[in-house]
Amino acid sequence: MPEIKYEVVKEIGVLSETGNGWTKELNMLSWNDREPVYDLRTWSPDKERMGKGITLSAEEARELRDLLNSIDF
Repeated sequence: MPEIKYEVVKEIGVLSETGNGWTKELNMLSWNDREPVYDLRTWSPDKERMGKGITLSAEEARELRDLLNSIDF
């Protein structure tokens, strides 16, 4: 299985933190030297390990923003 390469291009923000120090973060990541995408996932305190997450293109992120803005929390 080929190695997956990633680079955190921009740290946008932390949404939450668990008791053991893992954080749920929104960042811009480049996967395997591709164009950066918005990435939402959990990270270990040392940023060496990550949990499952989702990636969004800029258009998908805009659509998500609009959907969230339409919800009456």
